[in-house]
Amino acid sequence: MSTRTLDVICLGRAAVDLYGQQLGTRLEDVQTFAKSLGGSSANVAAGLARLGVRSAMLTRVGDEQMGRFVREALAREGVDTSHVATDPRRLTGLVLLGVAGADEFPHIFYRENCADLGLETGDFDDTWIGSARALALTGTHLSTAASAAVAVEAVRLACAAGTGVVLDIDFRPVLWGIGRAADGAARAAISTEATARLQSLLPHCELVVGTEDEIRVAGGSGDTATALAAIRILCPGTVVVKRGAAGCAIHPRDGAMLDVPGFPVEVLNTLGAGDAFLAGFLSGWLAGADWRRCATLGNACGALVVSRHACTPAMPSGIELEEYLARAGDLARPALDAPLRDLHLATTTRRPRRNLCVLAFDHRRQLEQLARESGAPLARIARFKELVAEAFAEVAGAASHPERLGVIVDERYGSGILARLTVAGHWVGRAIEVPGSWPVEFEARRHPGLDLQSWPVAQVVKCLVACHPDDPVEQRLAQEERVTELHLDCQALSRELLLEVVLRRERPVDDTTLARVLRRFYNLGVRPAWWKLEPQSDASWRAVGEVIGDFDPYCNGVLLLGLDAPEAELRAAFATAAPHAICRGFAVGRSIFGPAAREWLAGRYSDADTMRDVADRYRRLIDIWQGLRPT
Repeated sequence: MSTRTLDVICLGRAAVDLYGQQLGTRLEDVQTFAKSLGGSSANVAAGLARLGVRSAMLTRVGDEQMGRFVREALAREGVDTSHVATDPRRLTGLVLLGVAGADEFPHIFYRENCADLGLETGDFDDTWIGSARALALTGTHLSTAASAAVAVEAVRLACAAGTGVVLDIDFRPVLWGIGRAADGAARAAISTEATARLQSLLPHCELVVGTEDEIRVAGGSGDTATALAAIRILCPGTVVVKRGAAGCAIHPRDGAMLDVPGFPVEVLNTLGAGDAFLAGFLSGWLAGADWRRCATLGNACGALVVSRHACTPAMPSGIELEEYLARAGDLARPALDAPLRDLHLATTTRRPRRNLCVLAFDHRRQLEQLARESGAPLARIARFKELVAEAFAEVAGAASHPERLGVIVDERYGSGILARLTVAGHWVGRAIEVPGSWPVEFEARRHPGLDLQSWPVAQVVKCLVACHPDDPVEQRLAQEERVTELHLDCQALSRELLLEVVLRRERPVDDTTLARVLRRFYNLGVRPAWWKLEPQSDASWRAVGEVIGDFDPYCNGVLLLGLDAPEAELRAAFATAAPHAICRGFAVGRSIFGPAAREWLAGRYSDADTMRDVADRYRRLIDIWQGLRPT
């Protein structure tokens, strides 16, 4: 068994992709762009991590916001970023990309003197290179004399350490100074300089991967067969020729050529498909799979990515990949397959947590009522919420696991709090519903998608719905339509949804009622990342757990709400919930801040009294839950 701590080190481009959100139009006419992790090597590193491969990135980023974004995005994907260096002088590379038509994907590289090409030999050493089973680099890093020298040194250290070298030819003429900046999508060109530098590495490669255009460049011939023969003379390893929808051809050093067909899918965007192919292929190669299995994994990853928008965000998880392979024959349009789409989002965008203790103070109607009873102006509510936020910050600042604490806040009285705590990196839920509405209405407008675009992606969309499975049909269907639309908007915008369900008590409630509500939402295709539910009996929790397990085993879990219950009742409710794995914490509000709100709005508590009271009650609930569920 290998004792190496890494599987693959990816050396090369790490950048920011700015993808046009309007499809089927010229890049000139794109109105808005979506930002994501980009760069061929970064795409491969992230794709490998999603497939369970221990990947690391060897690159540089700028000392600016986009550089920090690239580093943080890689880390979120599970990529080792210990050797992502910060360049003090160069900027992180950017790429503008569009989908103008079926075969037209314009893009512009902003990489003049960019950070990743500033990688230096001092950014790595032989020990670290030798800690990986493979070093994967792209031909783009050979495009300048300085960066090529660094790549050659990394390859030398890899060969000395017995680390396999993988070369993705990745020939982009514009990055070699060939052609106009507007021709970033071009792939075919003649470059004796590129041929010479690529061929200098071929004798050290275990695996070489490229399209037919790239094979011709690396082989130094306009004829594919001639170029391939030249590569095979120089390269002791295996050569893989990517052929798009047709699959790939594998030319082992010893043995006959193997042609492995691809998966026919409707193409939305070919950008990133080659990186996905390499990630899938390497995942099989590192696992010791035969060539056909490696190619099948690569082809499947490529097929999934060409059916979706963007590069890294489209990369599949290992679970999703196996699901696709099991049903690929029936999925000509995998991006439109709801189960596969749900699985992709659940396994690549959700941020799972084992336990979460949330201070919920998105309450508007209740605090407005308290203010009126106390004779206080409604404007005072915003100041009260600032005090609650300060109490939260005090508790979080002293917590051993601050990442397990969070808040739910509203925009009406807490817009500044939302911004401040989001920037600070806390778990933040943001209320979207109109308080007390039934069927549910949304704060800004009935159709919330446009508003959600302005929300930070880190904020969890919290929606409270009051319902009963036996509600009148007209009201029930109206509410279900709005919740379903909200769920689809959250999916499209990669926002996590927390659905809070409070049972309406006009009709009988038993141990099956809540499970029936959840089952109905799941049957409608609503799969929130979190549920927020009332305390239940042991039998009801079992029923709820079974429904969630049947429909969405990747659900983050259930947070218990408080309904202004006293601490003793919450302690008992926590004790009932804690043995059930689906219960992952609490999101309690009035039980924590209610007494202080009454006293402060009436003028009987100072600001310090209020913060102390809220912090003490919050700490006690955290201690109660963590005592019952310590991990």
